Amino acid sequence: MTAALPFPVYDADNHFYEPEDAIFRHLPRKWANDFKFVEVNGRKRLAINNRISDYIPNPTFERVAAPGTHVKYYKAENTEGLSMRELTGKPVTPPRAWRYGKDRIAVLDEHNVHAAMMFPTLFSVIEHGLSYNHELVHDALHALNMWVAEEWGFAYQDRIYAVPVISLADMDRAVQELDWLLKQGARTVNLRPSPVPGYRGGRSPGLKDFDRFWARVNEARIFVSIHASNSDYDQLITMWTGGAEWLPFESNPLVNCLRIIERAISDTIAALICDGVFDRFPDLRVVSVENGAKWVGPLIDTLEYVYGQMPQKFKADPVETFHRNVFVTPFVEDNWAEVGARMQTNRILFGSDFPHPEGAEHPLDFLQELTSFDMAQKERIMSSNLKGLLEGKRD
Repeated sequence: MTAALPFPVYDADNHFYEPEDAIFRHLPRKWANDFKFVEVNGRKRLAINNRISDYIPNPTFERVAAPGTHVKYYKAENTEGLSMRELTGKPVTPPRAWRYGKDRIAVLDEHNVHAAMMFPTLFSVIEHGLSYNHELVHDALHALNMWVAEEWGFAYQDRIYAVPVISLADMDRAVQELDWLLKQGARTVNLRPSPVPGYRGGRSPGLKDFDRFWARVNEARIFVSIHASNSDYDQLITMWTGGAEWLPFESNPLVNCLRIIERAISDTIAALICDGVFDRFPDLRVVSVENGAKWVGPLIDTLEYVYGQMPQKFKADPVETFHRNVFVTPFVEDNWAEVGARMQTNRILFGSDFPHPEGAEHPLDFLQELTSFDMAQKERIMSSNLKGLLEGKRD
C-alpha cells in the first residue's frame, strides 16, 4: 500500500547498514585490539575484547535479509514452522541507499515518505560489548557519530534525521558528546533501554546523578529516543539457559517467553518516571523506538498499582506522567486497536523499521494495521506527532 496520503508521512524508525569504516574511520588506533573485524572460516566477524560476537551474524552487512521477510514470524503466523533462515530466503546485497544518506531521498520518495529518523544498526553491540571500559565506549560511539555526521547528517534536507547514539557511562563525556551533537544539528539522541553501565553495577538513568544530561536535552528542546538494543537483559537468558551469548535470530521458545526486549524498555521507562526525571524536567520528551507496544498496558497497570501502594513517593500520578512525557512506536504485529485504547493518539508514532526484515516490506503497508483509527488520528500517528517533536514543540 504505497499510495500517497493527504499529509506528509514522518517515519520514526528507518535504518541504515553501516559499512566497515563507520566506526573505524575515526576510532583511535589504541583500541585496535579491543574492537575489530577478524576473519573466521572465510567470513568476517566482530571481535570485542578478543571475543568473537555472533550477536549480528554478518556485521559487515554485505548480505542482509530483504525487508519484510520476518513479518510472518513476528505476527505469529509461521504456521509452517519455518526457521529464521528459511523465512529469510535468499539474502540481498544492500544498495547504497541503505548505507549512505544522499542516496536515501529517492527511496523516501518511492515510498511516499516525506521524512524519517535513521538509526544505525551496529550500535546495538557497542555499549553492551565495551562497557568494561568507559573510555572505549565513548570513543567508539563518538567515532560512529562522526561518521554519521559525514555520511548522513542529522537533518539532511529536513527529511533525513540520522540519530546519534550516546552513553551515560561517563557524564563528562556524555555532556561533551551531547554539546557536540547539538552543534551538528542533531534533533534527537539515542540511549539504550538499560541501566547505565558502571564498574560496580548498573544504575537507573533517572537518578539525579544524570541530571546534567537531561537538563541539557531539556534546554535544547530535543527529545531522547530509546531504541531497542542489546540491553544486558541477556543475563536473564543465561540464567535460564546457560547460553554464552544471546543471538536474536536464533529461535528458542523459552527465550521468547522471557520477553527481554519488552522488559528492558518497560523497566527503563519505569526508572525514568519513578526516579523523578519528568518531575524535574516536565517538558522532557522520550520516544520508545522498535520496542513494540505490548509492554505499555502492563506498565500502566503496574504504575497505577504502585502509586496506590505508596503515593507519598511520587510528586505526580505516574500514569499521567507516562501519558505526558512518553511516545511509543508500536510494531507492525501489535494490536493497534488495543494500543489506541491504552494510549492517547498524540503519543503514538509510526515506525516502519525499513529496511530491516522485522518491519513492513514497504513502510505504508502499516496502513493495514491502522483500520481502527480515523484519518485525523492517522495524521497524528503518521505525521504531526513526530513532526512536532522534530520541531521542538511540546504539547
